[in-house]
This record gives sequence, structure tokens and C-alpha cells, in this order.
Amino acid sequence: MTDLKNAKQSLNTYSVKELNESIGLLLSRGFAPKFIVEATVSKSQIKKGHLWLTLTDGKASVDAVAWSSTIKSLKFLPKQDDGVVIIGKLNFWESQARVSVQVFDIRPSISTVLRKFEIVKSKLFKEGLIDDSLRKKLPKYPHSIGILTSVPSSALADMLRTAKERWPLTKLQIIPIPVQGDNANKLKSILSKLKKNKLKLEALIIARGGGSREDLMLFDSEIIAREIATFPIPVITGIGHEDDLTVADLVSDHRSATPTAAIVDLLPSREIEKNKFLQNKKLLKYYLKLFFQNAKKSLITKKSIFQSYSPRLLIKNKRTRINYMYDILNALSPRKLLKRGFALITDESGNSIYSVKNIKENDKLIVQFCDGKITAEVDSLNYDKI
Repeated sequence: MTDLKNAKQSLNTYSVKELNESIGLLLSRGFAPKFIVEATVSKSQIKKGHLWLTLTDGKASVDAVAWSSTIKSLKFLPKQDDGVVIIGKLNFWESQARVSVQVFDIRPSISTVLRKFEIVKSKLFKEGLIDDSLRKKLPKYPHSIGILTSVPSSALADMLRTAKERWPLTKLQIIPIPVQGDNANKLKSILSKLKKNKLKLEALIIARGGGSREDLMLFDSEIIAREIATFPIPVITGIGHEDDLTVADLVSDHRSATPTAAIVDLLPSREIEKNKFLQNKKLLKYYLKLFFQNAKKSLITKKSIFQSYSPRLLIKNKRTRINYMYDILNALSPRKLLKRGFALITDESGNSIYSVKNIKENDKLIVQFCDGKITAEVDSLNYDKI
């Protein structure tokens, strides 16, 4: 009794309410208005519109709550066993002397992101949806393409500027989409409508600017990946940075390092195409010149052949040959021989006498000269000795 009396004189005395108020004051002075907690969710449930969590690191645990007004702005709602990074402050309920963390923002930890990525990747790979042989060829000169991204955004501005510089002939149709948070169903609905291709698109770009890997978690969604894998036209992804790989990248027909790179990969360069055109024009001019030169040579050859078979030339050649033959015949004609002093001897019947043996004495012969003929009678026969 004496000890209690002495204690009352030396120690402060509190009611329960006063004690709890003092603890609350001490805690409020000892903690910053906001802090970060890295933990794993061991329990998650929504009651009366509020999200109640139990956070743990395997050695200790603490309760946390996200009020309904906060839930509306959250881009990620964790489930049991998800790793999270929470921005919050300390709440102390004086009536129960209970401590909890009031949540302002929740982000998945990188371990959660990578685990989800691996789970979806493995599942789709087993089903054959992640396969290079399924990738569709990108159009060479697309007339119309769709760009799915956040509107407005710096990524979109860069894409539009690059598209105008590279190939302004392509029509760009901008379709606003959510690019992070718990919006998989909304994005799936947009992709499902675009599958009907009423816009007559030749290719589709899904783009999102830079951010943390956790911000890209939407594009690890299984339902989004399935929509992209079965899309009827080529799909190009330009999500985050070059080092950021999502499931959407794995099932797309072409993965670009950034949104701007997606435009570069899809649209041709007008400068390069202009140079190709000028080079082809030069080659065409050369080949046309060569073609006409060869055609001219061919025509000259054919003309020469046709000329050699022309009726006029054939008649001329025939006339020349006839004249030549005439000259030969004329040179060998008996009349020419008669003019040279020879004579043609025949009997009275007109038979040529070419040997003494064919005549006898008293035969009458006709001797033909160049300018006339005579009749002679054979007086005697003289034979040459051979």
C-alpha cells in the first residue's frame, strides 16, 4: 500500500483514454506524414467499400486499409500473396489502441510483376500462342493504320511527328486506350471491336511511353495477350523502353523498342524511298536506252534480210544470172564458131557429119558458113592415120 502511494506521487497517472491519446500523440510525432512499406499481402478483402489488408514480411505483420475514396484512384488492387509497395501513413485508433497503415497508393512489387509475367508467358507458350511462325508480315506501304495509346500523351505526339516526317501518305486513326492499372477488360473490349476491322486498318500499333515495369503490368494480362495473338491484322507493340518486355510483346507480330520506334518499323522512309525511286528511274532509263538500241540493231538486221529477199533484188539477181548464162551460151553458140572460120556439115537429110567414116564418095553434103551455105559432092575420101 505504501509502494502504490509512493508510486502515485512519482509517476503520471492516466485513464485509458488519456493513455491512448498520449500514445497517439507520441506516434504522430515519431512518424513522418507519409512513408513507404514493402510487404507481401497475406490477406485482402473489401468490406463496405473499403479495402482491408494484412501486410507481412514473414517475420511480422500489420493491418492496412484503403478507404473507398482512395480505391477509386488506385491503379492496382492486390490479391493474396502479391508483393506490394505501399505509400501510406500511420493510423492509430485511440478507442482500441490499434495501429494500422492508411493506404494512399499501392503498386505491385517487381517480384509480383515478374511472377505474373512468367505465369502468363508459360501458359500461352504451352498453348502455342507464342510462336515466331505465327507472326504476320507487316505491310510495306500501309494506307491506314490504327494507333492505340493514351490520349493525350508525349508518346502519341512523338509518333504523330515521326509519321508525318517519314510517310505522310498513311492515314493514322487514333484510338484512346488505358495504358496502366486494372483496365484489362476495358482494353479487351476495345480490341474485340477493332477485330471486325470496320475502320479498314492494315496494321495496329499498341503503344505506351516509358514508366516503371510495374506500370506496364496491364500488358501482361492473359486476356489482352489472347486478343493480340488472334488479331486478324498485324499488331506492333511499342511498350515502355527497350528493356521492358511484356507478354503483349511476345504474342505481337512485331515488337518495337519504343512507341516512336514502332512508327519507324512500320512506315517506310520517304527519303529512302525517294532515293530508291531515283535509282530505279536511272536504271529504267538505261535499260530503255539499251532496249531501243538492241531493237534498232534487230530492225536493221531484219531490214537487211528483207532487202535481200525483195522481189526487185531477186529479179535483178535473176536478170544478172540470165545475162551471164546468155553470154556463156552466146560465146559457145555455133554461129560464133562459124564466124571464126568453122563450118557445119550435114547430109541432105540434115544429119550432122562429124566423121569421114559417115560419108562415101559421090555423097552430097551441105556446108553451112556464117553467112550462107553451099552444096558439095564428095570426090574422094582421105583418112587420117591415128
